[in-house]
Amino acid sequence: MPLQIGIIGKPNAGKSTLFNALVQRYQAKVAPYPFTTIDPNVGVVEVPDPRLNRIAETLKLPKKIPATIEFVDIAGLVKGAHTGEGLGNQFLSHIRGVDAIMHIVRGFADPTSKETPDPSTAYQTIRDELKAADESKDIPPEQKLTTKPELVVINLPESEVADAKVPLGLPPRSLIMSAKLESDLIELPEPERVDYLKTLNLSESLLPRVIQAAYDLLSLITFYTLLPNQVQAWPIPKDTKAPLAAGKIHTDFQAHFIKAEVISFDDFVAKGGEQGAKQAGKMGIEGKNYVVKDGDVIYFRLTP
Repeated sequence: MPLQIGIIGKPNAGKSTLFNALVQRYQAKVAPYPFTTIDPNVGVVEVPDPRLNRIAETLKLPKKIPATIEFVDIAGLVKGAHTGEGLGNQFLSHIRGVDAIMHIVRGFADPTSKETPDPSTAYQTIRDELKAADESKDIPPEQKLTTKPELVVINLPESEVADAKVPLGLPPRSLIMSAKLESDLIELPEPERVDYLKTLNLSESLLPRVIQAAYDLLSLITFYTLLPNQVQAWPIPKDTKAPLAAGKIHTDFQAHFIKAEVISFDDFVAKGGEQGAKQAGKMGIEGKNYVVKDGDVIYFRLTP
């Protein structure tokens, strides 16, 4: 089953806007009132990967298949969610099913609310609800809400992103961005996108940084495999051994694993591909106990 990041936060924090920007072509319903998204929406997101592009360029391969992760847009939580307020129990159950949490906190004025934007307070409100929901002894450790890996995203107006700092009271693993800006950028042609970012003193979209942070949150690394016309990136947990990595491609590969021929990304590119790396003595022959490293280019050898 694919690893999932659950996007949570208070109503109107910008969760669905960010979700839509992340998945681009998969549109969740967005409206300026609470509980717009009652059933969780799931979207598959490609992980930005310069190494994948570099391998394809080195071998002049026409097809690139990136690693992906799934994002789940979970409806807004309110104070009292653990007692059922705002359909809270239903939404909390959605959070229990994901592997990690992306917590969106609002840093912009909301026309439907009299509350002053306070990211630290908004964050703590939701954390208190998650803690309260974990008091039961019947909840398995792996389903505890407060122990899931968490990334905090402070959602600011587009004009404030360039100079903003992470507010006090938020955890070290926090990022700043504007969901509205990212959503607007998707609709613009590339030249207009660059010009618009310049007017905001930004050099690039921040979505790749958010996706990479979410990928890192899951403690994933990437290895690569090659076919005559394509290179593919595969996400696996850190410390995965070679047979399990082979099983990521196909379950039969794990059972029929003999060995792995491994080249590091740096050596692969520097030597112009497999043959150059092999001639330079940069290809390692690894057995069942080999722990795959981030960036490995691997050729799996299997029994018939």
